[in-house]
Amino acid sequence: MSELKFATRLNSFASGAHLYWQDLQGKPSVIQMIERAATVKGLTHLDLNYPQHLTSDIQTLRQKIADVGLAVNGMQMRWDAPEFKIGAFTNPDPAIRRKAIELTKRGIDTGREFGSTLMTLWMGQDGFDYCFQADYKKIWEDAVSAVREIAEYAPDCDISIEYKPNEPRAFSIFPNVTTCLLAVEEAGCPNLGITLDFAHVLYANEIPAYAAAMVARRSRLLGLDCNDGWGKRDDGLMVASVNPKATLEFLWQMQRDGYAGAYYFDTFPDASGLDPVREAETNIATVKRLIKLCEKLDDSQALLGAISRQDAVASQQIINDIMFAQ
Repeated sequence: MSELKFATRLNSFASGAHLYWQDLQGKPSVIQMIERAATVKGLTHLDLNYPQHLTSDIQTLRQKIADVGLAVNGMQMRWDAPEFKIGAFTNPDPAIRRKAIELTKRGIDTGREFGSTLMTLWMGQDGFDYCFQADYKKIWEDAVSAVREIAEYAPDCDISIEYKPNEPRAFSIFPNVTTCLLAVEEAGCPNLGITLDFAHVLYANEIPAYAAAMVARRSRLLGLDCNDGWGKRDDGLMVASVNPKATLEFLWQMQRDGYAGAYYFDTFPDASGLDPVREAETNIATVKRLIKLCEKLDDSQALLGAISRQDAVASQQIINDIMFAQ
């Protein structure tokens, strides 16, 4: 348990800024958000958005993160510039597409300077909104070839695709686990893998543990975004707050498949004004408790037997006894 890595979304720590920084004018700086995140008990890592969070020079940020006792888990690409609105890797303008690819390479280089070898690609701008808007085979090939080029650029780094059904585009180029697995297979690079965001998986009408099992079967699970939601949108709620059994099964499946990465909390306390420090500490405590329950599941021959027989009644009784023990 002590070796677990817990990382979090840095932008969460702008939540309730006027209460935490009473003299603050405007939004908190990246440095200020790092300092606030460091007050979370049990937090070990941060993820940085590139280039969004590189508002200070690299040396200053690196020193600040080290000084507060944290480390960088990975870099997450954000193509926020207006020219990327109709696509980064799938942009119809070859010059803008090239700019997106080169920006991603610089993000990988920056991650190395923080001691990180993980780059997460959430390609939210890549997709389409209307019938007859896109040549589907062309944008697919553009997306896959860009991912391949980036992976080949940094064979020493893990490049992970994070999928989401839509938003900001009406339909994403990689909307679910199946398309991601196909893209990874077509790209054909050993350092490629997939990040599963629990709320995105629900939103894609998938079963989280099943998605994790398919990733382990055909690729590698390189990243995990812990959160929860009602399955209608990307809610970013606290871990296991809506779907505790599905979360337990998800974590158990990942552990059985050998996941050793960070437990990253992609939650949105800022959406409803929650205290991000208390929220993150609750997420950490929840994951720790669920992992302890996973150990009990590992020891349950009765559960394994019920699963082998696909005996849902028996398995639910066993899970209820473990989760709801008096």
